[in-house]
This record gives sequence, structure tokens and C-alpha cells, in this order.
Amino acid sequence: MKGRESNTRLIINKLLREAGWILYGDKGKPNVDTELPDKSLQSDYVLLDKNDYPLCILEAKKKDYEPLNAKEKARKYALSLRCRFVILSNGFKHYFWDIDNGNPRLISAFPSQNQLELRKLKFNPIRDKEEKIDLDYIAQTQFPDFQKNPDYVDIAKREEFLRSNEIRLLRDYQLRAVKKVKNAVMLGNERFLLEMATGTGKTLTSSAIIKMFLRLFGVKRVLFLVDRIELESQAYKEFNAVLKNDFSISIWKENKSQWIKSEIVISTVQSFTRNDKYRRIFSPDNFDLVISDEAHRSLGRRSKKVFEYFVGFKLGLTATPRDYLKSIDIDNLSIKDPLQLDRRFLLDTYITFGCENSEPTFRYSLIDGVREGYLVNPKVFDARTEISTKLLSDEGYSVEWVSDDRNEEEITLFQKDFEKKFYSENTNRNFCEVFLKNALHDPFNNEIGKTLIFCVSQKHALKITTLLNEYAEKIYPEKYNSDFAVQITSDVDDNTQQMTVDFRNNVLSGRSKTNPFYLTSKTRVCVTVGMMTTGYDCEDLLNICLMRPIFSPSEFIQMKGRGTRKCNFRDYWMKDSVIPSLNQKKFEKDQFFLFDFFGNYEFFEEKFNYDEIIDLPSNSGRGSTTGGGGVNIDEIESFIPDPLKDLKETLISENCMRVDRDIYRSFKKTILENQEIKDLIEEDDFISAEEFIKTKLINSPNSKYSLENIAKSIGLDRRPLVSELLYYSLDLLDYLPNKRECLDNEFDIFNKISQKSYDFYSDAKQVFEAYACDEEFRRIIESKKYAELSTHPSGTAFKNLPLEFKEEIPNYLKKNVDLEKFINVR
Repeated sequence: MKGRESNTRLIINKLLREAGWILYGDKGKPNVDTELPDKSLQSDYVLLDKNDYPLCILEAKKKDYEPLNAKEKARKYALSLRCRFVILSNGFKHYFWDIDNGNPRLISAFPSQNQLELRKLKFNPIRDKEEKIDLDYIAQTQFPDFQKNPDYVDIAKREEFLRSNEIRLLRDYQLRAVKKVKNAVMLGNERFLLEMATGTGKTLTSSAIIKMFLRLFGVKRVLFLVDRIELESQAYKEFNAVLKNDFSISIWKENKSQWIKSEIVISTVQSFTRNDKYRRIFSPDNFDLVISDEAHRSLGRRSKKVFEYFVGFKLGLTATPRDYLKSIDIDNLSIKDPLQLDRRFLLDTYITFGCENSEPTFRYSLIDGVREGYLVNPKVFDARTEISTKLLSDEGYSVEWVSDDRNEEEITLFQKDFEKKFYSENTNRNFCEVFLKNALHDPFNNEIGKTLIFCVSQKHALKITTLLNEYAEKIYPEKYNSDFAVQITSDVDDNTQQMTVDFRNNVLSGRSKTNPFYLTSKTRVCVTVGMMTTGYDCEDLLNICLMRPIFSPSEFIQMKGRGTRKCNFRDYWMKDSVIPSLNQKKFEKDQFFLFDFFGNYEFFEEKFNYDEIIDLPSNSGRGSTTGGGGVNIDEIESFIPDPLKDLKETLISENCMRVDRDIYRSFKKTILENQEIKDLIEEDDFISAEEFIKTKLINSPNSKYSLENIAKSIGLDRRPLVSELLYYSLDLLDYLPNKRECLDNEFDIFNKISQKSYDFYSDAKQVFEAYACDEEFRRIIESKKYAELSTHPSGTAFKNLPLEFKEEIPNYLKKNVDLEKFINVR
């Protein structure tokens, strides 16, 4: 085997084993053949089915060869062997191709034998059955004969008839989305991505798509995955409202078999990933269509395994536009920067759904929604105090600090320090005052419109809630009694999810007593941190306040997106009650107010035309008094809650990260410019290149590089392997997994080899991780001094395992895993 082929094959062999394939020399009967007779056409690997017939061709190329260039050669060989599936790989980039269905698509892991065999059965959908899909497609399920009703036939009464009977018609763009997916199926595609702005009805659109797949394309059961538990019940409610007459719907809970009788199953991704329940409880063919709601959030590296485990059609839903970073210089972003992380997840999402060209199956943007009258834009209040302005600047906010030994020091704070290291009640009071003086009011009862406020932390949320209720008591004496603002975070109540539902249903703290016929909540403001961002549908929200800096574009889009839904406030009057004779337009929400106290809108939307900028009090000199409420900036009390030493450590840590980044840049530059390394890479001799880096760069006397410092430079919590650093520096890897991800991945591989480990899952995983990471645990096991385990945290887990596992886990780790990568970075 030539040197330039061997390294690629080593990588591919590892990936095949991770997917459960058995190569010659492995334990068990091999199902991968590399010695087939036709030398003129021979592929590198032929993956066999359970009856030893060719199932999939794997064409392996060297690392700098584009795998797609081997497409026609692989197809020719696959057809000669009557294979339907092809994998094209250079060890780092992989394509999977079902030559009977569509084009090759990028994949991050190889499929298993079972998944490929199931695909032969799954992806032969009926493509000639016709069913009329029109705007009333969902309504037909709710009320089959509604079109015959006289009130529907009467155009003047139609809108009121639909509203009073809660009949849902698809909007034009929703119908287009359904038909786009249908056409894609007819063309042989199996993966689809809908990019639809917040408030455009992704769940209703999904309902129509689910109905279509269950009726037309041989789908028997659908899995709808969400990333938050509160979205389970919300999705159930919406699906039940429109699909219950035709299909059985359930929320999956462990140890309950109701899902078996259901055509639509809803669950959080976390419920499936916890203790690998998805593999322990479900078979890959249990779901024929898997839908991921908010796909760019719910398809992280671990949860993507759930998504890929099931063999069937895949649909992703996202509200985050692909080009949200158009004004950001990606090349200058740190690997630890949340923007970079967010971008990577979004790119992965598009690749997962076969949209390598960045074009989703269907797109409907915020601009489209506003232009067509389905969504509303905000009126933006960019409100900054002097302190927040300085916190936002490149120079930061400098504070003079007197240490315990009476030395004066200058500390520089930035936006991320607000309400974490730096606290100012007067700054928070300014925020509250600006909101209260400028908030959009309810069109009927003139109370402050329903509002969401996003804070830095739960402690910050408590402060803002307290201040708002204090102000409300002064402005509206004895009207709210501390119910004007309510904190909704995990530490205030055991049932915060119900509080969010009550706020949406206008019963939080009871009904407003302003008008007994107008159904709106007594509580006007919900103060939270990260709840109520994704998928929270509360159309009568009129104000959104961002009292925190936001670093993730998708998070920003979600937060402001809570206000974009249109609302007809007439719907909140009790039926049969007399509605005030206001102008018809007053009934409808045509805008919402976005109060931005940390320049988030400016940061993410550089070309946005602000409607209004409020000037807050500024300090022109010591002792001066300002207008706008009479708040004296000199009276702002700032303090650091931790000792000065802790602050210095934090500041030093920040400096270290910058210095460490410089070290990594230098390390990478050395690798890319060193001629000997370049020659070895050109020859595809990675093994020799790794040895050179290890001896000449890392372990050489007086070297400024160390694995620990390099790990710090890229924000890694473990010691990287030299091979990982080489691939990462050559941009063959765009991501190095952290310690937890490495442990999960290695245990996943072990599980595939030792299926019985599922019976002892928790104990086996604890022992696996303890042996991998804990030198003391390894010493005890290797020396067989088991009595010492009585005081070890993993001793009980080891005791619970059967004898074969007590031996198999250490033997597997020693033989197959480089334990160096689990060493912590200090």
C-alpha cells in the first residue's frame, strides 16, 4: 500500500469501524471487502449486506483530491455490482449518494449496514398518486364540509366565520412551501430545509407537510423534535388543533408505549439523547419522517446523531437566515467567539439538509412577511447611558479601584461584564425609566402593552422586576400590587413553563380589571433571561426590551422575533360583548417597540434606519445634574462583588487568551511554512509529519509551544493530540471536540461493539469515563486493588458491572483509544 494512500485509508478504516462495519482482522465476521475480482473497475471498499451481497461502494481518495471527481467512476462500478449506494471520501470530506434518488450530499459520519439496508426499503415512495393540495388542505382535516356552510359562501361573512370557528387556511407562501417539498420528493430528494422568519407559521406549514407525507409518500410515523420542553406542549397543541381528526398524536415519554399507536410523535432532542435512549428504545425504521424544529439550534453534534439514526425523510425548520453574517469578517473571529460557533452550527444545518449551495428548499424572509402584510417591523429605541456607552466602546469603561492595601488601580470593564462583574442600580433605573416613559400601550385599555424583557442573569432579572414593580406602585398606586412585572426564570417557581403559557393566554396573575370584557393579563411585563425566545407565540406582545448584550445573531433574531407577529386586538374581546367604536386600524397591531440598551441592533444590522434614538442623561462634569428624569450620573454606585484578586485573575485570563491566540497563530504559521512539513504533507505522509511536529516543535528544548498552551489558545478544555492539531492547522478539521464530546463519541463507538452495554448503560459509561480520565482509577483497576474502590466515586458503578465488562472496558480503551486526549488543561 503506497504511503499517500495509507493515511487516508487509516482514517476511513476508523470511520467505518465507528459506523459498526467489520474489517478483516477485526473481531467478528467481516462485511467490508477490498479484494473483488474486476481489477479494471475496482473500488477501494465494497460494503456488504447481511447476506454478503454488495450494498455500497466506497471510493477513497487522497486528502487533496475532491471526492466528487470520482463520482462517475464510482457510479460505473456500483452499477456493475448492482449497488444502489456510493460513498465518496478523501478521509476528511465525505459524500453519500443514493444513485436512485437525487444527488450526492455531504455527510459527517458513514452510515451503518442496518441503515443502508433500511434505505432500500424506505426510499421507494409512491410518486404518482395525486391529491389536491390547496389553501384549505388543513381545513379539510378540521372541518371536511366547511366550504358548504352558508356563512363561508357569503364573502362578507367568511372572515368572521373562519375566525369564530378557528378554521385555519394556509397562506399563499405556506402553500408554496408545501408544494416545494412535494416537488423535491418527486425529484428524488429526501432532505428538505424551510427557512421561514419567526411568526410565519412554521408549525402550521409542518402540519400540512406531515399530512402530505402520511397520505402520499408511504410514511407511517413522524417524529417532530424540539429543543425545549415548553415547545413540546406547544407543538402538541397546534398539531392537535388541525390534525387530530385524521391522525393520532402523542408526546413521547420514557417507558410509555403510546407512541407505538401514534402517527405523529413529539419529543425534545434531549429526551432522546439522554443515556442514548434513542438507540436503546427505538429502531432506525421507527420513524419515516423526522422533523427538526429550529434546526440550527437543536442539531448540535450529539443531537445530530439522533437525527441521522432514523432512516427516513428529514425536514429542518429554521428562522435564521443563512446570510445573517454578511457584514462580519469571519476570518478574524476567534474560535471561541459565539458568532463563530453560531455560524458553524448554521453551516452544518445547511449541509445536513443537502443545501450545500446555501439555498434552502423554501425561503420566506422577514422582509417578505412585512411586504406581504403578515409581519410587522419594530420601532427601535437605541438607548444608552454614559456608562453603557463606554461599556460598548473598544476602550471600555475605566473604574478607579482602591484595593485592600490602599493602592489605587484602574480596571477596564466591557459590555460582557455588566451585571456579572459590574453592577449599577442607577444604570438599571435608567433602563426602566426609558421603557416606562416610551413603551407602546395597549390600544383598548391604555395599559402598557404586554412586554418581554431579556436580562443578563437571574439575579439581574430579579433586580429589574423589583424596580419595575416599585415604579408601577408610584405611577399606578394599588393597581398591580407587585404583579405589574413578573420574573420568569428557573429559580422562581417549579412551574415556570406554565407561567409562560398563562402570559400568552392572558391569565398571568389573573385578568386585567381595567375592562371586564377585554381579555388581557393583569401582568404587563415578563422578565426573563433565556426563556421565551424560541417558538414562543404571543402575538399581542407590543414591547421587547434587550437589557443585555447579545453575541449570537440567531439568538438576537429569535428575541426580536417575538414581536413580529401581527395581532387583531378585537380577538381578545369576549364574544357577544360590545366592542368600542374605534377606527378599524386601531384594532390591528402594525408595529412593536424594540428597546435596545446595548447596541445589539446596530451591531447586527449596520444599515438599519433607526426610527428613534433616545438621549439619556449624560455627565458633563462632576456634580452636574441632568434632565430626562433628574438622575445624577455622579450618584451611580458601581462595585465589584468579588475581591480584587478575583478580578485580576479574570483580567489576566482575558489577556492570556489573547496571548495564547498569538501562540497558536505562530504555531500554525510554522506548520504551514516549514518546508520539511510541507514536503511530508505533499507526500501525504501524515505519520511522519506528526512525528516531526512532536519532536521538533513541541518536545524540543526551549520550545515556546506546548500542547497545554495551544489548547488554551483555541479554547479547548483538554490536551489535543498532535494529529488533531496537524489536521486543524491544515483546515482539514473545522472543529476540535471538547472533552465531553470526545468521551461521548468514544463511548458511542464502544456501545456499537458491545451491544450488551445498554443493559448496564449508566454504570458502564461511568466506568468507561473514569478509566479514560482518572489516573487513580486506572491504577486501582490495573493493580486489582479493588478494596480501594470503596472510597472512589466510581467504585459502586464498577462493582455493579458483570465480570466481562470489568475486563472489556479497560482492554478496549487501552487498545483503541489514545488516553492523552482526555488530559485536562490546567
